[in-house]
Amino acid sequence: MSKPLVSLVVFSNPYQSVRQALQLCDGLAGLDKSDKILIKPNLVTWDFNLPFPPYGVVTTAAVMSALVRILNEEGFRHLTIGEAPLMIPKTIGQAMYKTLGYDKLREKYGVALVDFNEEKFETVDFGDFKLSLAKRALEADKIINLPVLKTHNQCQVSLGIKNLKGCLNRKSKMYCHGKDVDLDHMFPHIIEKLPVALTIIDGVYTLAKGPGPTGNAYRKNVLVASRDFLACDVVGAGLMGYDAGEVEHLKYFAGRHNQSTNLKDIEVRGEEISKHSAYIESDFQWDEANTGPAGFHKRGISGLAIRKYDSSLCTGCSMMYNPMLIMFMSAYKGRPFPNMELVSGKRQVASLGFDYTMLFGKCACSLNKDNPHIKKVLPVKGCPPTMEDFEEAMKEAGLTCDYNQYVSYRHYIYSRYKKEDGFDMGLYTV
Repeated sequence: MSKPLVSLVVFSNPYQSVRQALQLCDGLAGLDKSDKILIKPNLVTWDFNLPFPPYGVVTTAAVMSALVRILNEEGFRHLTIGEAPLMIPKTIGQAMYKTLGYDKLREKYGVALVDFNEEKFETVDFGDFKLSLAKRALEADKIINLPVLKTHNQCQVSLGIKNLKGCLNRKSKMYCHGKDVDLDHMFPHIIEKLPVALTIIDGVYTLAKGPGPTGNAYRKNVLVASRDFLACDVVGAGLMGYDAGEVEHLKYFAGRHNQSTNLKDIEVRGEEISKHSAYIESDFQWDEANTGPAGFHKRGISGLAIRKYDSSLCTGCSMMYNPMLIMFMSAYKGRPFPNMELVSGKRQVASLGFDYTMLFGKCACSLNKDNPHIKKVLPVKGCPPTMEDFEEAMKEAGLTCDYNQYVSYRHYIYSRYKKEDGFDMGLYTV
């Protein structure tokens, strides 16, 4: 039995590097010129108001542009780029396409630019559960999956299999982060229903403590490509220092299909994995008592217990979680907080013994609405909450936040990426 074939190449010139990655893995062999091809990047979110470092967070426009050019040169004419980015408060897909210059791909190559959130979804039966998938994805003849090489603080790595979660509607995405289901055992089913013919992992940058811009990005300069999407993810995980057999969603998917997660069972062409592999952290550290991030303890913050997020915290609330932490720090004036607990997601239950209990997000509010342990409730009911919702709840406890400190923080995380270190915003414009 032949081994699955994966290519690993150094990224330099975008066109030449993508072309080499495709040639080494025979990546276009499974495509027909008449196919309706959907290209699914990772364009999870953007911020149009504050500085947003996209490095390792979203697919580079440079790789996307090179791929579209190559497909056009090879005679593929029926191309669509599709994604369902976060809706905070409304969908931003077309705005992201414009910011990234994808309109030039439409003008030059006739590529359709689709925001799944603006189109139809179809309910798909997965046996034990149902999810709504983008009709465009289901109707495509072939899908080219174009994820980013990054870690994920809820499921260790976010690569090709995880990227297809972006084909779900909002309700189904939230369902995957359920109270009584395992996130790692939900989204791997999605790819089983979709005609994924090729995966190209964009590793121009890689992201520690992902998946959002509050993680730490590094210039990586690699591309990984394969017609075998599991093998591609196994190699991608290895490049970030993870044994795929210990990454639960990859282990789970491989077990369902009797496939291997061992790098020895994959033929890698091009570069050696060991030459480019380096471990990067996937998660933020909490103190041993589960009362807050390790950094809070170092700052001397007390009187506050922020329970660490779990996988039931959906992406919308996850994206607001770090801003919430920064706002807490802005309210710290050197005195202990007023014996306060914060819980979030669909599983966390408020504890006994706190004077104030903040319920972060609609799900936490619903779960704890009749909790007898709560003395004084501070509900932050949004889905997801806004900064204004959080500030109002803090006022109920006599605490004042400083939004300007959050703005300063956003400028800081953007400014730490220097051009001389390889961080080039030009790679995010066609």
